[in-house]
Amino acid sequence: MAEVCTTCGLPKDLCVCEDLEKEETRIVVRLEMRRFRKPTTMVEGLNPKRSDLERIAHDLKSKLACGGTAKDGYILLQGDHRDGVRDSLVGMGFAESSIEVQ
Repeated sequence: MAEVCTTCGLPKDLCVCEDLEKEETRIVVRLEMRRFRKPTTMVEGLNPKRSDLERIAHDLKSKLACGGTAKDGYILLQGDHRDGVRDSLVGMGFAESSIEVQ
C-alpha cells in the first residue's frame, strides 16, 4: 500500500506540497555583523516544519565553501554570501521573486 501525504491526501509519489511550499515561501537574506565585526549571512523565512533546514544549510555551506549552522528557523553562514545564497536557493527550486536580499 502506498504512503499517503498527511497534508494533501495524495500518494507520496504524486504529492506536490513541497513544490507549493517553495513557491509560497518569502525568504529574507541579510547581512549581520557579529562579534569582532565578523560578517554573517542570515537566511530567514524558511518553515522548519515543511522544509529540511539542515539539508538546505548543508547544501549552501558546500556550494559557498563556508561554515554555518541551522537553528531556530533560520540559517547562519559565515561571511558575506548574499548573492551566492540567492543563486543557490533559486537552483534548489525556490522562486526568485520570493527571495529578498537586504
